[in-house]
Order: sequence, then structure tokens, then C-alpha cells
Amino acid sequence: MNEIRYRSTRGGEQGVSASQAILKGLADDGGLFVPESLPEFSVPLGNLKSMSYQETAYEVMRLFFTDFTEEELKTCIRGAYDEKFDTEMIAPLVKKGDAYYLELFHGKTIAFKDMALSILPYLMTTSAKKNGVKNEIVILTATSGDTGKAALAGFADVPGTSIIVFYPKDGVSPIQEKQMVTEPGKNTMVVGALGNFDDCQTGVKKMFNNKDLAARMAEKGYQFSSANSINIGRLVPQIVYYVYAYGQLLKSGDLSEGETMDVVVPTGNFGNILAAYYAKQIGLPVGTLYCASNENKVLFDFFGSGTYDRKREFILTSSPSMDILISSNLERLIYRIAGDSTDKIANFMKQLSGDGEYTITNDMRQQLSAFVGGFATEEQTAGEIASVYKDTGYVLDPHTAVASYVCREKAKAGQVKTVVASTASPYKFTRSVMLAIDREKYESMGDFELVDELNRLSGVAIPQAIESIRTAPVVHDTVCEVDTMQKTVEKKLGL
Repeated sequence: MNEIRYRSTRGGEQGVSASQAILKGLADDGGLFVPESLPEFSVPLGNLKSMSYQETAYEVMRLFFTDFTEEELKTCIRGAYDEKFDTEMIAPLVKKGDAYYLELFHGKTIAFKDMALSILPYLMTTSAKKNGVKNEIVILTATSGDTGKAALAGFADVPGTSIIVFYPKDGVSPIQEKQMVTEPGKNTMVVGALGNFDDCQTGVKKMFNNKDLAARMAEKGYQFSSANSINIGRLVPQIVYYVYAYGQLLKSGDLSEGETMDVVVPTGNFGNILAAYYAKQIGLPVGTLYCASNENKVLFDFFGSGTYDRKREFILTSSPSMDILISSNLERLIYRIAGDSTDKIANFMKQLSGDGEYTITNDMRQQLSAFVGGFATEEQTAGEIASVYKDTGYVLDPHTAVASYVCREKAKAGQVKTVVASTASPYKFTRSVMLAIDREKYESMGDFELVDELNRLSGVAIPQAIESIRTAPVVHDTVCEVDTMQKTVEKKLGL
């Protein structure tokens, strides 16, 4: 098998091994690491129906992480996808109406980020050993709600690492915040920044690109890496569950070998739907990719016009993990449709940073024919939660509801087998969910009263992730202004 090397989307680095790309997270020029060529999925499609999640993971990841030995990769996979998940299937596929909901929330923190962040610490520490890294790896991450806790859970007390998470202080759900600020890991730090997610993400990227900060950290024996989906070690594991979903549809007899599967993904930072696009690129029979946005519909507008324009009001919604106006992973898609032109990408990103927008060429737009944009308003999202519950008894979280609404409005779910990425447990957003079902009845209840009501309503057991934070003490109470994020990190690291 050919070795896959990585390069920066902006041209500053090339010929980088998978383990080096995982360790660095972000390229030195601010670009994202992408494969210099995409591999081909070599497993016969018919074999997928008899493969476990772990076996599927190995067959996908070995294509991209070619400098890992078979034993190294299998050890990482065994360590990640074990009893931390509350089902042996890891990612069950549930049919409701015309759609198949791919439940990606059975991990430790009940959100889809667990699917990749359960394995990233293993990939990271293996990469450090492979490259003779002696520094402590400082995971520096911005979160719109779910990455934070999933990363904290993954890296808590992992030797040779520490983790610092910034989140928008007033931009996550009460349960999301409680999950983060009660994290007991001794090597963890959680900071509420007084801004939105884009502010947090921009602040983190600035620190990654600060050469003086990197030098001072190296003197103290530290180096940064990222747990965001900008890290290729986060993105590749996300390809796995689309391949696995296809196998489950084959197994149930709902798909025949080679038949197309459409995908609907609630989208914020663009990593989750990019993983589905990569699955299509390596040979999985994926048809249309429906990109579902909430009222922060910068991606919907982009797919409609070819112009990416972040100059708009930032709206706080009931689906906070999608409250994003700068979708970092879109850069990887633009790189592909620009013919792998790093010069074009560097120019587009310079325009985005300076003017707040860029417009792709007509030739590039034609290569986006597999993508269809859709969005749901807050009212439509709540209506979708209510109607799906009324019709089927199945309870959606607000992010999944956005995708479910777009699926009904845009997709041909009755004609083409359509998988909706179900990205979080409704227990993570109990207030939004319960008010959507019956505002009058539930409005006066407290957060954990609503948890018990959701349990009664749905018949789904309350996840341990929720039970464990009912009485957990707050461990992290640091709050900072956006422009003091770096000072906060320097203080933590003793710089």
C-alpha cells in the first residue's frame, strides 16, 4: 500500500507523515493538513455487512495513517471503542419514518465528538513515541459545546499531555457547561471566554501561529496540538461511521451492494460532513450530501451562491454546536475543488480574514454538485422535535432535528436510502427538547427535573454522563476576555 503523506492547504509544508500531522494539528502557515493524494477503499462492499465497528475502523484508518503499524493502529482502536460506549454496535442505525438516524452519541459524553475523540489521545501518544517527542503535548482547543467535554474526557490524566479548552461563556447549553466545568482530570483546564465560538476559535488559531509563544513553550518543555476537527487525527475517524452505516444498511437488506446512500449532516465547523465527502471520494457509494444549517446559515448561502460571507449577525440558537460563522474544515473542501491549488487557498483565506468573504469560481462551483444546502429556523427545529416525537415516539436533540427537517424538506428519503447524522443525545439539550414537545407543561421545571421527565417520556435510560454531573462540584471557574486568552494560557503553563 502506498504511503500517504500530508501537506498544508496553504502550501507551507508538504511530505508530512500522518503521525507528524496528528502531532502538529495545524500547519505552521495556518493551513490544514490534507492527504497529498486520497487512497482507495479496497474492501469489497459486500464484506462490510459482517464487519464490526472496530474492524471497519481499522480498514478505513490504515488507508490514511500509513506510518502506523498494524499493531499500533489496532491497539489504538481497541482502546478507543470499548465499554466506554453503551452499545457494542458503537454507532447504531435506527429507522424512523423514511430516514435512518445514525446514532453517534453512545460514547462517554453523549455527543458525536466521542467517535473521534475517544481515539485521538491514543493516536497522539503513539505519534509522540514514533517521533521521539519528549515535550508535554498541550492540547489547545476551542469548543462550541461538545468537542470540549469529549476532548477533556479523552485526554484527562493521559501521561505526557495536558488540555486547555476555551468555550463561549454564554453560548453553550447548561448541561454542556456543567459537563465541562466539573471535569476532574488533573491535567485539564476549562475557560469561559466572553465572546462567541468564532472568537474562541480565532484566539486559539492565533496562539498556534505565534512563533514567539511556541519558542517560549519549547524552552519549558511544551508544544501545542489540537483536538478540534482541524486535526487530521480527528477527521479520519469520522469517515469510519459512514462506511459502517453503509455496512449496516447492507446487513439489514435495505441496500443492495453498490446502491447509493444519501447523507444529511447538521453542520457547523464542516468536519462531520467533510468526513462523509471523503468517504465518497475513497469509493463509498454516497450520493447527495445534504448540508443542514441552523439560523447561522453561512454554509447554506455559500452552496447557493458560491460566496462565503461571514459578515453577518451571530445568532445564538438551541443548536449551539452549529453556531459558527467561520467553518474551518471548509478550507479542505475548497482545496480539493481548486485542483489542490495552495495558492488559491492562501488567497481565499487572506480575503476571508481581511474582507470577511471570498467567492469561488464557476468551475469550482460545478464540482460541488454533490452538495445541497438546507437550513431550519428555530421554530422549524422545535416543530421537527415535536412532530417526530408525536409520529414515532423518538426524541431528537436540536442539532439532529435541524438535519431531520432538512431531510424532510430537501432529501428524497423515500426513494434513496438516506442517513441522518444524529449528533447528540437529547439528554444534552433537555430544556430545548422538552419545551419543543410541550412548552406550557415544562417551562417552569429545572434542568434535572427535565432530565427525569425526558426519561419518563422517551423510555430511554438516563446516560451516566448526565447522572454523574447532577451533584458534581464545579472544578473550573476561570472566565476571561477574548483578548486575554493567550495570557490565560501563559499563566497556566508558567510562562
